[in-house]
Amino acid sequence: MDNEHKFINEGFMPRPTKCRQVGLDPEVTYFKPRGVPLSELEEVILSHDELEALRLADLEGLYQDDAAARMKISRPTFSRIIEKARRAVAEALVGGKALRIEGGNVVMQQRTFRCFACGHEWQVPFGTGRPHACPNCQSDGIARVDAERGYRFRGGGGWGRGRGSGRGRGGGRRWHGGETPVD
Repeated sequence: MDNEHKFINEGFMPRPTKCRQVGLDPEVTYFKPRGVPLSELEEVILSHDELEALRLADLEGLYQDDAAARMKISRPTFSRIIEKARRAVAEALVGGKALRIEGGNVVMQQRTFRCFACGHEWQVPFGTGRPHACPNCQSDGIARVDAERGYRFRGGGGWGRGRGSGRGRGGGRRWHGGETPVD
């Protein structure tokens, strides 16, 4: 057995890092203490996936299971990422160091929209707002495509239990026996 296969079989070869989904591309990527020249500062690096973990857990208040699902990683992996992120931010704040946001194996989360008029589908990154019209035909008849349920609509009807006659849920007119409606 050659050395490469020996390392793999004995568990010495690390698995490749799984790409993490992030929903934020920060506009500001550098923070430093005020009044201290940049040339005199040490830097702490915070990766994009660590920033996303901080955003989901501490800013949005998600539980680790939910935040991990949003980033498409396991909960133990999320736990390691958030711990490393909090340590980096604490080190920068307590030690008076600069904080640089860069790196990480990440991909921006995308939302998919579909036009009812021409059938065109396109993707838009999270955090950029809802498009007003189809970029192909300029129609405003568009909806977000939800991978789990098909199209998502705003407003009435659809998946909930709103008002309306429904089917077999006790609303609307009932027919009793023959041809005469019972009100």
